[in-house]
Amino acid sequence: MEKSIKTGNSTAADTHVRSIVTTALLAALACAATMVIRFPSPTGGYMNLGDTVVLLGAFLLGPWYGALAGGVGSAMADALSGYMAYVPATLIIKAVMAILAGLLYRGLKEKSGGIIFSAVVGEVPMVVGYWLFDALLLHSLTGSLAGIPSNLVQAGFGVAVSVFLATALRKSGYVRSKFPNL
Repeated sequence: MEKSIKTGNSTAADTHVRSIVTTALLAALACAATMVIRFPSPTGGYMNLGDTVVLLGAFLLGPWYGALAGGVGSAMADALSGYMAYVPATLIIKAVMAILAGLLYRGLKEKSGGIIFSAVVGEVPMVVGYWLFDALLLHSLTGSLAGIPSNLVQAGFGVAVSVFLATALRKSGYVRSKFPNL
């Protein structure tokens, strides 16, 4: 059996494996955050903490791994909760949300208010995406407007908590060394 000696230098393979494992962990966290704490919405769905993890994943992992974590984790929550019709929409909506927030954050993270702007704009695909998907299910653009208020509340909460957490994590040199996107 061959033993490897850790020299302190991480290789590209180590970094890639760490990214994959962290992506999987954040996907599981997005699933759990979506499923565990739910507030019923008047439209028959529910509000949850999943957006917090989707945005945090975009900030920590960057747009692409963040999209994978947020999209897959949130879609898993829908599948496990019996909302099968929403699985494809959630996968796409949450992935687009993370890509948009992650790309904006990459360019704006050093600017004052950049993280807040990135998070707010990142939530737009969620509100618009579910409005349009509900319109497809209901065959009515106006009927699906009823879901917008609860999605706006969820978006606001997701922005507030993810920005708070990311700002706190950014203050740690150790966290920044492990998550250079932050």
